[in-house]
Amino acid sequence: MRIMIFGRPGSGKTTAAHQLSSKLGIPCFHLDKIFYTSNWSPRPYDLFLTDLIHWVQSEHWIIDGNNSASFDTRWAASDIVIYFNFPVWICLARVFKRYLRGRLLPTDDRAPGCHETIRWNLISYILSFDSRILPKIQEMKQRYPTIQFMEVTHDQTWALFEESLVALALSI
Repeated sequence: MRIMIFGRPGSGKTTAAHQLSSKLGIPCFHLDKIFYTSNWSPRPYDLFLTDLIHWVQSEHWIIDGNNSASFDTRWAASDIVIYFNFPVWICLARVFKRYLRGRLLPTDDRAPGCHETIRWNLISYILSFDSRILPKIQEMKQRYPTIQFMEVTHDQTWALFEESLVALALSI
């Protein structure tokens, strides 16, 4: 099974990716680990793309992240694409909560030296996410109509979908 997960920062995509990885027993990869070097500095794009292609060529995976320039690479190889489309205010609240918690509990979803931070560019990215991403989603859905697309808009939707996805995977 190959699962692509993306959505606004703070939407819960990384938590969902970890949960699915644990329940399905398939590896989970995070784009932030290969897109950035320390202090959130982008790596050269060709190095990022080389690492991403290596992941995508694996038999099973969950890839969590937003890099829209690589949507086509991930979407084309996916069995299921999951879009975490939570309200902006929830995402902003979760980002602030993660910032406060992250100072105490390090996570393994980013490159070394990329510590929790809240900068204006992150807030701006969250606020302008729809205007940048919605046209890309429509393009990918038209280009790959046979790939299952799921939009998650609240925690209850995710819980039901996760349960059915795990049951499906275990029956295969």
